[in-house]
Amino acid sequence: MNLKLLVLRNTINNLSKINAKPAFGKSKGLSTISAAIYPSLYRISSGQSYAYLQNPKSIFRHIRYIHFSRETRLGYASVEAQLVSGDSEGEEEEDRTLNEFLSRFIWIMRGKLSEVFTDCNKETIDGMLLVIVEKVVEEMEKGGIQQMDNSTVAMPSQEFSEDLWRTVWEVSNMVLEDMEKVRKKEKMKQFLQSEEVKEMCRFAGESGVRGDLLRQLRFKWAKEKMEENDFYESLERFRHKKEEKGGGVLDKHAVAAEDTPEVSSLPKRKGKIKYKISGMDLSDPKWAEVADKIHERQEMIWPQEPKPISGRCKLVMEKIISLKKEDDPSQLLAEWIELLQPTRVDWITLLDKLEKQNPDTHLKIAELVLCEESFQTSDHDYAKLIDAYAKKTRVEDAERILKKMVESGKMPDSSTATILVHMYSKVGNVDRAKEAFESLRVCGSQPDFKIYNSMIMAYLSAREPRLGESLMIEMKEKGIKPSEEIYMGLLRSYSRSGDVPSAVRIATAMDYAGFQPNREYFSLFVEAYGQAGNPDLARNNFDNMIKLGHKPDDKCTANMIAAYEKKNLLDKGLDLLVQLEKGGFEPGIATYTVFLDWFGKLQLVEEAEQLLGKIAELGEVPPLKVHVSLCDMYSRAGFEKKTLQALGVLEARKDELGPHEFERTIGALIAGGFVHDAQRIHGIMEEKGFTTSEKLKMALTASQALSKTRPLKR
Repeated sequence: MNLKLLVLRNTINNLSKINAKPAFGKSKGLSTISAAIYPSLYRISSGQSYAYLQNPKSIFRHIRYIHFSRETRLGYASVEAQLVSGDSEGEEEEDRTLNEFLSRFIWIMRGKLSEVFTDCNKETIDGMLLVIVEKVVEEMEKGGIQQMDNSTVAMPSQEFSEDLWRTVWEVSNMVLEDMEKVRKKEKMKQFLQSEEVKEMCRFAGESGVRGDLLRQLRFKWAKEKMEENDFYESLERFRHKKEEKGGGVLDKHAVAAEDTPEVSSLPKRKGKIKYKISGMDLSDPKWAEVADKIHERQEMIWPQEPKPISGRCKLVMEKIISLKKEDDPSQLLAEWIELLQPTRVDWITLLDKLEKQNPDTHLKIAELVLCEESFQTSDHDYAKLIDAYAKKTRVEDAERILKKMVESGKMPDSSTATILVHMYSKVGNVDRAKEAFESLRVCGSQPDFKIYNSMIMAYLSAREPRLGESLMIEMKEKGIKPSEEIYMGLLRSYSRSGDVPSAVRIATAMDYAGFQPNREYFSLFVEAYGQAGNPDLARNNFDNMIKLGHKPDDKCTANMIAAYEKKNLLDKGLDLLVQLEKGGFEPGIATYTVFLDWFGKLQLVEEAEQLLGKIAELGEVPPLKVHVSLCDMYSRAGFEKKTLQALGVLEARKDELGPHEFERTIGALIAGGFVHDAQRIHGIMEEKGFTTSEKLKMALTASQALSKTRPLKR
């Protein structure tokens, strides 16, 4: 505790405003203190108050309310006590000893006063402590306090009662004993590091002594060395003392008495005491104002402790923690609130326990807590709960909390908008993601890389790569470097749609950004040129990939074969496959699927069925495209049984079918004469919300008019 004597003296200016007759008059070197303080001082002399002095329970709480905290005192090293005159080494050592004594004494005495006089404010306690410290300093300047007898206490003056002076005496002896313990501890450290003790430890270690036993022996040897050193020092002091007095007889009792530290008197002092910290004079009143401001800030940042929970309240809390997901916690929460009267820190403690021990009910109770007045709900609490629901992709729950937030009068800030952008981008709701993104701009917050990345990926999922590219350009203008993932996402989107110019533009931007082409890069250009119907340029990129050391995988090879399929160049496709197999390439399910679809369109039923067997040998589930190709092939070939089998698989997986698959299947059924089946599949297509093309509508109308019958079973 950094309580300085001169700072205490400055409090007299405030205390002296109380117009009352002083009870004690003036002490040496002090201003007169108002009489309002002294009755409190005399109350210490009562037996009941003195009993309370023996049990200081809230010392630390009062210490934190002093001008400087104890932590600050420890951080500053020690307070310098300087005399007006006297600069010798012995006096400096005496200054340090006195400083430590007064610091410890004031710390303990303030705690005892604050424990007894709970109704007194800070200024009153400071005044009491000022009188006590001044009297102790006055006695120190006289040459020390004589040891007092318990039965008849020799009072140095009439200002203190017997019990109060006894308390001062006990605190003084307590401080001196603590200082002696610290001195011995520091001295013990020196002997632990002495060469003799280290040598003995090395010898013990070589002899096989390890662990706790070695540590015990080390402390034992150090203690013996310290006691031996103290003994010889006491003899040396005794010898000097005898020489000064002219004597020379050694008395063992005198040695023992000399060796025992005297703790029955306060240190002697001459002159006036002046306190400084790191060279700064604390007599300036500005330091009191600074200390008060520091205390106010500490009150704001120091975490409060939750209330202790026991008895019935503890049982209710355990029931809350053990609730099931479907249980209603409202009644238990109401009972818990009535028993505990919780504050915000109590609520947070409960929610933390729920999050660790019962995550199923954590979010439900966290949502109920938002309405509790004692929880002191903030914007961050709403945002935190929205984020928790967003991470679990529970969009409806997150939107419900957002609605509650707005209804409570709290508008979403930038952090909440960021959470919504990530959530809607993750679920592919590009419209809501765009709204959240625009609200983020309205808040005046600049989107960071993560927000741009989420928004661009949302546009790519919605097949709007141009909007994503515009955001990427905006990122560059703001100095945010797009990642390779963003470039590859845009390149992937343009390539699969066959937009070669846009794909080339993204590739050029990647080159300027310093990203090196990889296997997927070339594979996407093979796919882009294949979708655009240019197998020659697709083959050029395919060959360049091989030249750069990238071995084509199954997907890249399938893209190249699909490029040849666009132009029906079957011979080139087969030649490519033969060349790759000579180099050790093994076709996978993607390559087999492209060839099977190609053979099906050519009505090469036996060859297609052979490839179907190859896919089965791989042990993988055939993709949906295989069943669409088989249904198309068997329907046009007139195989009724196999057509219905393939159609049954497609109906079972109807949720995976897109508009292109529906159109091809219905067209094949009409071409094969399966009109009723075509109409049924068309009904499923409309239920899914897909729009029928004009060509397919005309085919359905024509098939109904002609009433074409099914072919015979083959």
